[in-house]
Amino acid sequence: MALKYIYSDPEVLIMEAETRKNPIHLFVIILISIVILAAIAFAVYYGIMEMMSPSKKMAEISAKYGSANYEKLKLPKNITSDSTFLSLFKEQAYLQSKVLMAETDSVYLTLNMSERMINIEISGIVVHSAPINEIEASKIITNGDEFVITSLLSSPLTIVSDTSSIAKIPIILKIAPKDTSEFKPDAIPDTAFYEPVNYIFETDRGIKIIVYQSEEIKHGDSKDLFLFDLRHRLISTKAALKEIAAFKVPEYQPYIKIKIPSADAKIIYRAIPKHGQIAVFL
Repeated sequence: MALKYIYSDPEVLIMEAETRKNPIHLFVIILISIVILAAIAFAVYYGIMEMMSPSKKMAEISAKYGSANYEKLKLPKNITSDSTFLSLFKEQAYLQSKVLMAETDSVYLTLNMSERMINIEISGIVVHSAPINEIEASKIITNGDEFVITSLLSSPLTIVSDTSSIAKIPIILKIAPKDTSEFKPDAIPDTAFYEPVNYIFETDRGIKIIVYQSEEIKHGDSKDLFLFDLRHRLISTKAALKEIAAFKVPEYQPYIKIKIPSADAKIIYRAIPKHGQIAVFL
């Protein structure tokens, strides 16, 4: 059988191969472009929804506490912008919260942002006091309508849940001796044991009270604080993403973040009841 020789120009073969590849390359480029544009669009959408969140929260607080309290007190027109009135109103709201908590005959907290002090109190008596080294709060609380925010804080905040780096109640396991011959007195506690103290109180009005230890006692404390804060932020972001994906403005949670000495932070966390109350003075 005679063989037929078909001549093919190398340049023609290359062009044919590129022609076959081009549709695939074009599809990949289009797909990547769509993904990038979708990511940018979602990032813009997420940013807009996050910006709307504080405004929505402030409107809710104003509707629930501001207007209602204004009508209840039958206040003169424009008095809520008077500095003297606001000063007296804040003091009244704080004392009112303290009185309500004192009547419960339980341990509670008073957080005085003006004097930078946090106290453990029982029936109106301060049993432990700690200085606040640093304070940071949401702009809603610091720069929002003073009358509205003070009205919000005119009754105690109740803790509904908490997240902490330490146990609420330390557990010590002991094995009872069979008889007196096996009895051994308790060993002297190891005072060298140390753990970083950081926690977050979630309250019934959506305000978070965040407490971090102020000093770095041991190398790595700053890393522990960073990871604790990061975990909290990731949980909040996950919750926000779920609401945004459902085309809802995410729930904004105002916060008050303080830094106090580690020893005081531990005492406060373990002294306050699981559903304890907090009075805040701005």
